[in-house]
Amino acid sequence: MASRAFSFVNSAGRRLAGVLETADDTAPHAYALFAHCFTCSKASRAAVHVSRALAARGIATLRFDFTGLGDSEGEFGGGLSSDTGDLVAAAQAMHEAGMPVTLLVGHSFGGAAVIAAAGALPAVRAVATIGAPADAADVLGKIDVDLSRVPDDQSVDVDIGGRPFRLRADFARDVRAQNQHERIRTLGRALLIMHAPRDSVVGIDNATELFLPAKHPKSFVSLDDADHFLSRTADAAYAAAVIATWASRFIRSAPDAEAEAEPPLAGVRVAETGGGKFQVEVTATGPRFFADEPRDVGGLASGPSPYELLSAALGACTAMTCRLYAERKGYPLERVTVEIGHTAKTATAKDRFTRDIMFEGELDATQREGLLKIADRCPVHRTLAEGVEIVTHQVDAAAPPPAQTPDDHFVEMDEACVNCD
Repeated sequence: MASRAFSFVNSAGRRLAGVLETADDTAPHAYALFAHCFTCSKASRAAVHVSRALAARGIATLRFDFTGLGDSEGEFGGGLSSDTGDLVAAAQAMHEAGMPVTLLVGHSFGGAAVIAAAGALPAVRAVATIGAPADAADVLGKIDVDLSRVPDDQSVDVDIGGRPFRLRADFARDVRAQNQHERIRTLGRALLIMHAPRDSVVGIDNATELFLPAKHPKSFVSLDDADHFLSRTADAAYAAAVIATWASRFIRSAPDAEAEAEPPLAGVRVAETGGGKFQVEVTATGPRFFADEPRDVGGLASGPSPYELLSAALGACTAMTCRLYAERKGYPLERVTVEIGHTAKTATAKDRFTRDIMFEGELDATQREGLLKIADRCPVHRTLAEGVEIVTHQVDAAAPPPAQTPDDHFVEMDEACVNCD
């Protein structure tokens, strides 16, 4: 990873200090800005990890200190309007340097700032927030004075993340005056909201308030048991990998997308993301998702493990086959639930899958017996029970080998239903 200083002048004439993260060996295909949290700087764990992970995926990212913070000039305390202006100035400076910004990423109060700045940056196509407040004023907590009667240069006491701060009254007034709800409703960009359910600084309800009024395309990703500041390296790395993968769908220019289009997908594609030790991105019919390993073996726990995916395949195929059979026979089957357990092989025993199936509906004993019988005929069950042949080739990245299509799979399930009494 290559890090180089990138400074620029904001609308007030103050020089702001930043670091531009790029990949060592490849030219960027897109550019992003990262906005740090209220009590942080460009050197925060979230800022560094997310920026570098984006750079590794070809998205060069600028992380910088807002006015009066870190290495930047000026006096801190201009409110959300000041941070928004700094982001706009940063984007303009990057554009003038031949690096047009198409992605904004904001952490906590920085999330509120990128939502506010997006409207002034028509080139931005996607916005991602991490632990962002729905209302910027909520960050300030309760203020025990009437702000309308306090002079601009007089300080007021606020509590942010359990830490006391003294801020100028004009800062607090500026934050209180922001209409973030209208901004999120009219954002007009792809939006990714990431939030930890146990966030004690900015509660998870804020994610709901942001997500519901936003227009599609919009996505929400839970950060599990991460804290607000992403203080654990694994949490910051996970957030970074998700943003990088999500953003790539929206921020490539049309010519680049055509030039770098992935080859047609004949089966399932699995590729490393660079996030954590094991994380991979799975591309199949429908949405993409991560596969990973648990934290106790060095993974990020960002998705199902390989054996959990195999168990899911057995469970899904079982439920689908039972559904097809019930419809063919006219059974009053309302719902199928399948729970799969897996025990790894030992020196004296093979791998073992256990399958518990629950059928809901007014089914008689004969119908239930028929459904259990057809469950053993589902294609994945038969594949696992009969054994498989795996043929491996080393191929050029632009030409993946053909694989079985989803249509072939459903033909097999239909045949299973037809051939079972």
